[in-house]
Amino acid sequence: MTPVHEPSRQVGEQSAAVVPASKSLRRARPRSSRRQRIAYLYLAPALLVYTAFVILPWLHTLQLSFFRWDGVTPGVFTGLDNYRQVLSDPQLLSSLWHALGFIGFYTLLPIAAGLVLAAVVGRARRGRNFTVARTVLFLPQIVPLVAVGVIWRWMYAEDGTVNQLLRAVGLDSWTRAWLGDFTWAYFAVGLVGSWVMTGLCLVLFQAGIQKIDTSLYEAARIDGAGAVREFFAVTLPGLRSEISVAVTVTVIAALASFDVVYVTTGGGPGDSTLVPGVLIYRLAFTAGEVGTACALAVVLSLLISLVVLTIGRLTRERS
Repeated sequence: MTPVHEPSRQVGEQSAAVVPASKSLRRARPRSSRRQRIAYLYLAPALLVYTAFVILPWLHTLQLSFFRWDGVTPGVFTGLDNYRQVLSDPQLLSSLWHALGFIGFYTLLPIAAGLVLAAVVGRARRGRNFTVARTVLFLPQIVPLVAVGVIWRWMYAEDGTVNQLLRAVGLDSWTRAWLGDFTWAYFAVGLVGSWVMTGLCLVLFQAGIQKIDTSLYEAARIDGAGAVREFFAVTLPGLRSEISVAVTVTVIAALASFDVVYVTTGGGPGDSTLVPGVLIYRLAFTAGEVGTACALAVVLSLLISLVVLTIGRLTRERS
């Protein structure tokens, strides 16, 4: 016969089993919180430096954007007038459009070229014969952008390397002062950005290709896939995270471009290559309109943040 109090005994055993589990959870929580405090202690030096040199200056820039100030005399509070000027002045708006247009040169062209080069190098014995080429293409990431601008300004001169090559192949009619031409100056500066970013994309994509399982390529070849089909079926899906990183980095470089434009054209001829970075420098240090320059800097930083967040969300949803 089954004892009458068997159910109550089972309940008691279950409650007794719950007590040690709750005690273990209580013990685990203090340990995890302690680990979090230790982690914050390790992060504290970097956070302090970041706060001192990034967050606080940005907050000060935000404060100055509400004032009309020439950098010397006391500022006058104007509210949102500087932002109204930024969003209505044709010169300020054109500089923002120029920066957005640079995305094609800094992002689309380098990523496309980097993918093709990485795929070619990946098929040629995993890039053993292309070490020198990779090094040469990555050099622009090592050389300061000011030096890059100086070199390309010399190459684009009337007697520079570009025009000499055109004359050598019989295209004398194509020669011109590239950086002084209202039509071609923007494209000439944009191609410099493409050259700078291509090496970064190539190295990033090659690192991603090395982590792709080689059995996938073998299966694709067994199925009769050629080089193009293998690229779209195996390589491109395997580089999704690397492409996301490349898009983010290159878009930031395009919107925040300053060094190359300032050294090569200074925003000219006219305003054909003017970008927000150069215009901020002009307003703050030449025109004495520090408040307007700060408002443009805030708008630019918000635009960059919005674009980066959008890219991150799109790539996260696709992955």
